[in-house]
Amino acid sequence: MYLCRRNVGPGPMPARFNGQMIQIPIESMNLMLLNVGRAQHNADWNWQNVSSPFIRIYYVMEGEALLHLPEQDVRLRPRHMYIIPAYTVHSYECHGQFDHYYLHVYEGFKNEMNLQEVYELPSEVEGSEAAAGVFEHLCYRLPDARLPHSDPNSYDTSAQTSDYVKRYHEMALWEKMELRGAMLMVVSRFIREARPRVWTNDERMKRVLEYIHAHISDNINVEQLASVACVTKPYFIKLFKREFGFSPVQYINNKKVERAQLLLFTTDKAVKEVAYTLGFSDQNYFIRLFRKHTDTTPQEYRRRLRR
Repeated sequence: MYLCRRNVGPGPMPARFNGQMIQIPIESMNLMLLNVGRAQHNADWNWQNVSSPFIRIYYVMEGEALLHLPEQDVRLRPRHMYIIPAYTVHSYECHGQFDHYYLHVYEGFKNEMNLQEVYELPSEVEGSEAAAGVFEHLCYRLPDARLPHSDPNSYDTSAQTSDYVKRYHEMALWEKMELRGAMLMVVSRFIREARPRVWTNDERMKRVLEYIHAHISDNINVEQLASVACVTKPYFIKLFKREFGFSPVQYINNKKVERAQLLLFTTDKAVKEVAYTLGFSDQNYFIRLFRKHTDTTPQEYRRRLRR
């Protein structure tokens, strides 16, 4: 039974959606380095409709290229850094010399909202000698983390990513601490210039979002959420849709499918096990829902990634 009260605790500090900079507990930033390296291209960095469940960060050293994002085209320039959030469909265009560092960062499983949900991250920020030094150091420390080829089809597979995740987990504690510090330093450059996503000023809806993310692996029902908001079920559904533009069930299902994609991509769990992990008692319903959101079945999604 959820008790109606203004401050929900104990637990992680709630994200604030009132226009101030949102504070995600730094302890919850479960960043995992997958790949890092430096690549030189000559009009051969042209890949279309790329999308992955990890964050891509680039530091351009020399030359220029174009990054096509869903809502804008970004010209990649020397001495600047760029970020592509996870699950963002994008394309590259390169017509000449292009020298850049790349860093692939995976946000591991957690209950809090992820960075791109909480922040509007700038696509471009100015680089610095210190930031370039971080990339150079990471390349020196992790030569095996370099991509086998620049073609996303050669590395953007669940089997390959599982290997990268396993390699990270097998590192010594001091190595993980060093890498975590380096990744936070790089990501902080974007967070410093980020804007908070103002989802809602309604305290009731803030509590509901926190609850959904904290229980995304459970079978969440609308009655529970109405109780969290301390309103009736019909009024809650109307309030949620007014605030966010979609129903609470649509939001929950979208978050569950995103988590399912991550599980299918980074683990060998059977589809049935993935469904149960996310609170689905009916595997067939889970498959239908997954297809509705991704235009493919979980089996086809995994098979395509492992081609």
